[in-house]
Amino acid sequence: MKKKLALLLAVSLSAVMLLSGCSKKTGSGDEATFKVGMECTYAPFNWTQMDASNGAVKIQDSSDYANGYDVQMAQKIADSMGKKLVVVKTKWEGLIPALTSGKIDAIIAGMSPTAERKQAIDFTDNYYTSNLVMVVKKGGKYDSAASIQDFKGAKITAQLNTFHYTVIDQIHGVDKLTAMSDFPAMRVALETGKIDGYVSERPEGVSAETANSHFKMVEFKDGFKTSPDDTAVAVGVVKGSALTAQINKALSAISEAQRKEIMDNAIKTQPAQ
Repeated sequence: MKKKLALLLAVSLSAVMLLSGCSKKTGSGDEATFKVGMECTYAPFNWTQMDASNGAVKIQDSSDYANGYDVQMAQKIADSMGKKLVVVKTKWEGLIPALTSGKIDAIIAGMSPTAERKQAIDFTDNYYTSNLVMVVKKGGKYDSAASIQDFKGAKITAQLNTFHYTVIDQIHGVDKLTAMSDFPAMRVALETGKIDGYVSERPEGVSAETANSHFKMVEFKDGFKTSPDDTAVAVGVVKGSALTAQINKALSAISEAQRKEIMDNAIKTQPAQ
């Protein structure tokens, strides 16, 4: 009888372990929280501030707060799932490793669902779409550029590990400089004349103009050739994540008008940089 009972328990335990192994992944494993990774340096998508004004969220293990379009969208997603939003400030190059290691549940950081990234992680439906622009010195040589080919000979860069950096190759005769770590660093480089311009998405271009009267965002009639996935922004999750359907459900409830309002408000309330 004991042998039969032990055998029955062993079979039951094996079944439970098998079912657990087959269940979809959810990320950090904390069911009460929604841990989101972002740089907190990419206004108006995300930035760092010192207080909780305008709906900012406390950054994990920090006295600072995070805010911006990504934060507000993340808050709506967390609310939809009935979870507490936790922002984990993470360097751009560390976002995917943080996700795949279970440190965070999702990446909401202005990240495009490129084919290369899809090999490592899954993405939800898009939550924003933007166009590429060039940020230059106002009144400078490239102030009135209408085509990307007007930047022949210019010193141009973009952020490290982004498709922004790869499209620079579409400019004939460009002086493509080493990629830089983040947008604040590129703004400093532009201000000091180390570069003539940097590639960005339109919201960040508007942010740069707003933050510094010496900067100008150049929009093109003849611009960079990109794919829809390059210019879209989506939430990154681990492969096979059960969160994908939940996040998509939350996103489907946010209208385009609401998304525009959230972005416009983020641009308006972003801190000067």
